[in-house]
Amino acid sequence: MRKRLFVAALVYLPTNAVLFGIGAITILAIPALNAQASTLFPIVVAASFILAAPIAWILAPRLQSRSFRNWRGRAAPEAGATDRAGSQRPVSDPTKP
Repeated sequence: MRKRLFVAALVYLPTNAVLFGIGAITILAIPALNAQASTLFPIVVAASFILAAPIAWILAPRLQSRSFRNWRGRAAPEAGATDRAGSQRPVSDPTKP
């Protein structure tokens, strides 16, 4: 639980920034909302501040899990490395078999 709280605290700030950015771009991109920006921006700030906490709490175990790290992919192989089948592939394109 303590590790999850630490990871959630680290994830909280970027999550808050992304949520605020989505809200700010939405307000500024839609002319009808842009006219009321002075009242909508404090709402977006408060909403992003509140919503970032549960989202970070949900993301924290996923970032800790080994299976999630393996799902995201592995580092590119070194030059001359072979894949599981033993065939060589170029470093520039590690996704092709």
